[in-house]
Amino acid sequence: MSLSRRTILKGAGTLPLALGNFGRSAVAQTAPAANAGTEIPPILFVHGNGDHAALWITTLWRMESNGVPRDRMFAIDFTDPLARSDDSKPEPNKSSTEDQRRELGEAIKELRRRTGASRVALVGNSRGGYSIRSYIKNGGAADVSHAVLCGVPNHGVFAWDDNLGNEFNGRGPFLRGLNEGESEVTPGIAFLTLRSDGLDKYAQADGRILGKPGIPTGITAEGPALKGATNLVLSAIDHRETAFHPRAFREIHKFIAGREPDRIAITPEAEVKLSGLATGTPGGVQTNRPVTGASVEVYRVSPDSGERIGGAIHASRTGTEGRWGPARVDPSWYIEIVLTSPGSPATHLYRSPFPRSSNVVHLRAAGPLRPADADAGAIVIMSRPRGYFGIPRDVVLFDGKEPADVKAGVPTDSVTTLRISAAEVGRQVIGLFNEERIVARAWPAAENRIAVAELTY
Repeated sequence: MSLSRRTILKGAGTLPLALGNFGRSAVAQTAPAANAGTEIPPILFVHGNGDHAALWITTLWRMESNGVPRDRMFAIDFTDPLARSDDSKPEPNKSSTEDQRRELGEAIKELRRRTGASRVALVGNSRGGYSIRSYIKNGGAADVSHAVLCGVPNHGVFAWDDNLGNEFNGRGPFLRGLNEGESEVTPGIAFLTLRSDGLDKYAQADGRILGKPGIPTGITAEGPALKGATNLVLSAIDHRETAFHPRAFREIHKFIAGREPDRIAITPEAEVKLSGLATGTPGGVQTNRPVTGASVEVYRVSPDSGERIGGAIHASRTGTEGRWGPARVDPSWYIEIVLTSPGSPATHLYRSPFPRSSNVVHLRAAGPLRPADADAGAIVIMSRPRGYFGIPRDVVLFDGKEPADVKAGVPTDSVTTLRISAAEVGRQVIGLFNEERIVARAWPAAENRIAVAELTY
C-alpha cells in the first residue's frame, strides 16, 4: 500500500502490450531479453494500493537479465488503484475488491491469449495479493500455476469489530471469505508468501500506523503467512521490499523458475528508450487514468551538480491516451524529467541512470503546495517508491543531514521534504540512500515548481 505524503510516485517498467479496451486496465511488457527459455510460465505482476506497474521495474529488469522472454512478463496498471473506505460503498476514483478482481481477470485472459499458455504465474505486492487470491478463489484457479504474495496483509492490517466493510479488516467479510477453511490456499496452485520479520508497517501488533498508538491491531508479523503455502521470512526488510528488494527477487525467480537466478545484478543495454504514461490525481486521489495535454521534457544532467548538460534530449505532449516518449538515453546518464500537467505544479524529477529500456515510465505530478510550504523559496522531495526509509537500518541523508520527518524504528516513510529559503533557490540538493545518490536542483516555488529526487533502488 502507498500512503505517501504527496502524489509523486513515478516509475519505469516495461515495454507496453496493448490489451484493447477492457476497463482501462493496462499491462506492460518487458524490454528484450537474451538467451531466453520458455519453460517459465508467463508472469503477471500486480501492484499495490495507490501504485502502478512501474514499481516492478527492477524486478522486471532482473528477470530480463536472467533471460526471461520479454513477451512472457507483464505488469498491470489498475484504473483506480486506491481502495475504498468501505468496500461496498462507491467512492470517486477508488476501486472495490470486485473491480480489482475483474480487471486482473481481463489481464490474465489477454496474457494467456497472447502467449498461448494455459496457466500464468501471478506475483503481487500488498493489496495486489488480494486481487490474486480473489481471482483464484472465485473461479480462476485453472488459469494460475503460481501465486507469489509479497507483503500481502492476508489476515488484515487490523482485526476489529468496527469498520467491517474495510477490505483490510481481518474480521470483515472479504478477508474472512478468503481465509475460511482448514487451508487458506487453493489445491493445484503453488503458493509462496514473502514477509518481513517485524519491519512491515502493515503487519504490526500496535495501531500506531493507523493513528491509534497503544491499541492492539489483532495482527502480528505473521499476518502475511498462509496455511498451506510456502511461507518465507526475509529479515530486516520493509513492506515494499518484500516485493522489490534483490532478496525478494531471488525467491520470486527461484519459486517460479524452479532454480536459482544466474545473476542478481541488472545487465545494462547498449541503447535505452524511455516512455510511459502521465496519469492524474483527480480530487487528490491517485489514479492510473491518463492525462491529456501534459508536456514532458527530458534532460541529461550532471551527476555531481544536477545541472543540465545541453538542451532537452526529448520533448513531447500527451494525447488522449496519456502517453509520452520515446526518449533515447545512454544507460550511464543521470536525467531530469520535467512534467507539466494541467492544474498541477511543474514537477522536476531527478533520476539515476536507467540501465534498460522502459515503456512505462509513468509520471504523476507532485501535489499542490500546502500551507506549510507558504514561506518556502523552494520545495525539494526525496522519494523511494520501492521501499521505505529505515533509520537506523539505512543510510538516509538529505541535504547532508538525516531527515527529521523520517521516523526511526519500523520503516514507515517513503518521502521526505526539504523547504529551502528564497535566497537558496537554484542550489543543489543531494539525496543519499545507501549506495544510490541523486543530485537535484531547487526550483522556485513562486513559479509553482517542485523538485523530486526519486530513488530507483
